[in-house]
Amino acid sequence: MITTHNHHTRGRFVRRRGWRIAVAVVAAICCLTLTTSALADALASARGVAMGGSISSLATGVDAARCNPALLGLVAHQERGVELFGLAADIHNNALTLNDYNTYNGTYLTTQDKADILARIPTEGLKAAMNVDASALSIALGSAVLAVEGVANADLNVSRAIIELMLNGNAIGDTINLDGSCANAVGYMAFGLSYGRPVYTLGTRQVAVGATVKYIRGLGVEQMVEHSGSLSTNTTGFAGAGSFIVQTSTGGSGYTVDLGAAVKLSRTYTAGVSFKNFLSHISWSKQCEEHGYLFSFDNATVDNWDEDEVVSEDYTIDLDGFTSNLPSVMNIGFAKTGGRLLWSLAWEQGFRRAAGSSTTPRLSAGIEWPLLSILPLRTGFSTGGNNQTAFALGAGLRLGSLHIDIATITGASLSPSSAKGTNLALSTGLYF
Repeated sequence: MITTHNHHTRGRFVRRRGWRIAVAVVAAICCLTLTTSALADALASARGVAMGGSISSLATGVDAARCNPALLGLVAHQERGVELFGLAADIHNNALTLNDYNTYNGTYLTTQDKADILARIPTEGLKAAMNVDASALSIALGSAVLAVEGVANADLNVSRAIIELMLNGNAIGDTINLDGSCANAVGYMAFGLSYGRPVYTLGTRQVAVGATVKYIRGLGVEQMVEHSGSLSTNTTGFAGAGSFIVQTSTGGSGYTVDLGAAVKLSRTYTAGVSFKNFLSHISWSKQCEEHGYLFSFDNATVDNWDEDEVVSEDYTIDLDGFTSNLPSVMNIGFAKTGGRLLWSLAWEQGFRRAAGSSTTPRLSAGIEWPLLSILPLRTGFSTGGNNQTAFALGAGLRLGSLHIDIATITGASLSPSSAKGTNLALSTGLYF
């Protein structure tokens, strides 16, 4: 159990028996994301979503501030204007597609159906995530950007053993390990200033560095600080023990710092590296609470379920406060930034698993081609990270200084039924 600042003793400890124990293990995990109030740097950029999230060395203006602030030090990536509105929502899982849902929803599951569903669940379990990013009135001033955004990230991981228990029930000798299950969520407003400047120039070659400093206003957080336990079935009954402890808060404040470097290799090619949330700290101070559920039982059966063999406690206590930070993410990109056909590649690497971040590398690629001068078409591909293999599609509309971009992500094929969730993005602005 992780300790925090000293807490007040407004505890509610209750001894539970009966049927509640039977559902508590799954409910304690699943309710975590249901009670919360969410992708990477390019999420709020419809152009970035359409190119698979690969634009970390191709982005300009407000998008450059999101992806790699060092790009603002390169003249070709600077813009002047206002992003009036940007919104992107991404809800996905790592196992079941829309086609799977349509196939199995509302039908009787045969033994083969259950086996097919389990075969789709990876060894690490069923992962689901929600990411929402909204921005308004972000201002690009050449080498500087002022941006305002709201972010919500949530993720859930249910161990494969629990899914198997739900589908097939339990047999004598079975042991269900709950250690792989967790859930986290965070929501906040960010007010950022980004700046990039060149540090070396030789002909068409240029090296620039940049940084983004953000003031974070925390809106809410829910983080699991302890999750462990197991259930087993033997000839004399059920045995098991475990605990789930979560900290929550409805307000806090802090900061993040992003760093980056970019190189203009020639008139046509650009490369860069960035570290999002290189430094990060949020102090949560409003309505801070710790919620826990602990259970244990030995030789429990249907006949003695209400006796002392089954013991559980749930509690809520006030906390003076606690701290958290946003996950650090590295992104390395390479892009063709000149000519009619533009393309980009990116490798994203998180350093810990958290809401909105994964330690699994994410690779992405994208292409932008102007069908007409006012109508750029885009497509992209990504694999790894919190997301599974997916294609992306999008387009833009350029009417004088008005820019409108829209994008969506499908699944492992271009068919919408192959998608393991939904992702839509829209952004619009005036650029001069």
